[in-house]
Amino acid sequence: MKKKIALILGCTGQDGSYMCEYLIKKGYHVFGLFRKSATDNKKNIQSLISNNKIFEKKFFLIKGDLLDPNSIDNAISISKPNEIYNFADQDNVGWSNEIPSYSFNVTASSLINIFEIIRKQKRKIKFFQPFTSNMFAWDKKKKQNENSLISPSSIYALSKASAYLAAQMYNKIYDLNICGAIYFNHESPRRNKEYVSQKIVRTACDIYKGKKNKIELGDIKIKIDWGYAPDYVDAAWRITQLKKPDFFTIGSGKAVSVETFARNVFNYLNLDLKKYLKINKKFIRKSKNFDLIADTSKAKRIFNFKPKTSLKEMIKIMIEHELKKKDND
Repeated sequence: MKKKIALILGCTGQDGSYMCEYLIKKGYHVFGLFRKSATDNKKNIQSLISNNKIFEKKFFLIKGDLLDPNSIDNAISISKPNEIYNFADQDNVGWSNEIPSYSFNVTASSLINIFEIIRKQKRKIKFFQPFTSNMFAWDKKKKQNENSLISPSSIYALSKASAYLAAQMYNKIYDLNICGAIYFNHESPRRNKEYVSQKIVRTACDIYKGKKNKIELGDIKIKIDWGYAPDYVDAAWRITQLKKPDFFTIGSGKAVSVETFARNVFNYLNLDLKKYLKINKKFIRKSKNFDLIADTSKAKRIFNFKPKTSLKEMIKIMIEHELKKKDND
């Protein structure tokens, strides 16, 4: 049986790197697109690059950029993929508000170019596109699903909402095979340090090691639907294997406050959060969302989606990874 080939856009990020590992274990040949960066951005895939049995045999790297249609066309022509997973975007809300046009172009406009390349090449490629629960910022319902009110409160969310509508349009008008997941927050040791989950874990570990004596947070009462990134990567693959392209809400279905998340982290390290916590108003967002909680009933019904990793298990994984990293520094 011929091996499946996948092209991963954004292979160096949290979700992209986990997807590379996941598909290689499933017997795929995986091509990863990565762009030039001012810093070494290949740390998440270093274990694949360093493995002589995998690199250039099962895992291949291609240089490119979402904003350069020629490089995307080139990557598709080289890899000849059965499936494409697009985990490349500008996913930081703060940054998207500072550089709005660039963020929109990377996250939304680039997709139009990719869809056009696939359409014109007339390849039967399954394309997976992730979206964000932030698209539903002001939806007043207790839980959000695929039919919730699209009401973005940031350029990032606006970009993802545009991508969501574009994907559905290209399926309907041009008969492409684009599927996707509306992801709620998902964390891991590979999460960018600018996210609150990583900030809490890293600072708590620094306090535990005696390197810091406080943690500064904004609105700790905000409730978040937290999940574990590898579980959501598994969902992405399952969605892509469905016979017909479709879109699903992926999350834990539970809301936990930033305060509770932080307390669980500090408790794991036998630390009292109250002794170290300082509220800093500069970390409070100007545009506050409603609490967003995933209604995953469609995903449960269609492909039996259920998160494998609990919040406490995820916190343990993140803390142990951070402690090990600090011991090796």
